[in-house]
Amino acid sequence: MMYGLTPFSRNTFSLFNALDEMDKDFFGGSMPMNSCRTDIRDEGEKYIMESELAGFEKDDIKLDINGDYLVISAEHKSESADNDNKDNSNNHRYIRRERIYGSYRRSFGISDVDAESITAEYKNGLLKIELPKKKPQEPVAKRLEIK
Repeated sequence: MMYGLTPFSRNTFSLFNALDEMDKDFFGGSMPMNSCRTDIRDEGEKYIMESELAGFEKDDIKLDINGDYLVISAEHKSESADNDNKDNSNNHRYIRRERIYGSYRRSFGISDVDAESITAEYKNGLLKIELPKKKPQEPVAKRLEIK
């Protein structure tokens, strides 16, 4: 799913937005069970993003910057479906499996963020990302030479 960090940002057509709308239509406007819930706060000079990723190990989570997008991806590693119905090396069999295994990916627009200064911490199932805002640039004044 795609969410811009700032409200009222310019919305242009994007394949991500089209896929997001298709996802919303399929799931009836609710989030899929394997997606993470994310809160984003504006704290003046930075944004704070907190994503619930309960059950993931730190090594299962990847943060990538792709152009003007921050991509969070995570994957639960599990046994193959073939091993679910028969004894594994620990002589355990699943009677019922309700926990979701698999992967997901979310993208967030970060065009107004200083991408070089982003920091992240994962603790107790919560991924906290600090996204410093870009400093406004002063207009450049210079005199042009007349030829």
